[in-house]
Amino acid sequence: MEAEIYLNKLTRREFRQRMDSGQLQCCILPVAAVEQHLEHLAMEHDWRSVNEVARRVALRLRPRVVVAQALMVGVSEHHMIHRGTLTLRPGTFLSVLDDLLDSLVRAGFDHILVLNGHGGNIAPCWNNWDQVLRQHQRNIHFLPYWNVLTDDDARELLRSGHRLPEDLPGHAQEFETAVALAAFAENVRRDALRDQPDPTPAMATAETGREFLRRIEERVAQYVEEMIAGLRVAPVPVYHP
Repeated sequence: MEAEIYLNKLTRREFRQRMDSGQLQCCILPVAAVEQHLEHLAMEHDWRSVNEVARRVALRLRPRVVVAQALMVGVSEHHMIHRGTLTLRPGTFLSVLDDLLDSLVRAGFDHILVLNGHGGNIAPCWNNWDQVLRQHQRNIHFLPYWNVLTDDDARELLRSGHRLPEDLPGHAQEFETAVALAAFAENVRRDALRDQPDPTPAMATAETGREFLRRIEERVAQYVEEMIAGLRVAPVPVYHP
């Protein structure tokens, strides 16, 4: 029987045995948002996409990595004009994230990757990350999953343009639409995709999305492996007397 990749699917005995044996070496904590994605993508897109990346990476590195799905909503005040969007205040988001990290540290994880799927979460996290590291004193990283892509990737794969960071991820544009077509096509409303004034999302293809996901999976997995091996270590601030 293959080792389970989702923390919430484990019993307390299973988790305890895997952690105590040294098998579990890193936890991926996805964070994202539930917000409008134009007329053609489901509001769960950011959450669904970051979890797809986390799932692929955990499967690739199984049994050493587990995924903790615990924070679905992020900082989306800038989209609240569109009804249905859910948001947390930056302080609330950071408080919940800090509590989750505390739970994972107390569970025994020395390596934790906060894998981000939403642009609105970036500034609150980066602006406070030294405090996160100071508080928990562990190898904890924050990584928007598209940050592993390069200008060359965008130039090669995007039909609509190749600027970074403007076009990756690009809110509900070609990249995000391609990822959805490749991994969860039921979330793409194809009639709205064809009919909306902005033609850019309609340039997306499932083939492009599959290639983006392949590269992202490979590179995020390498990132995690470097964390585990001690080759990628967060600069934990020290306390001064």
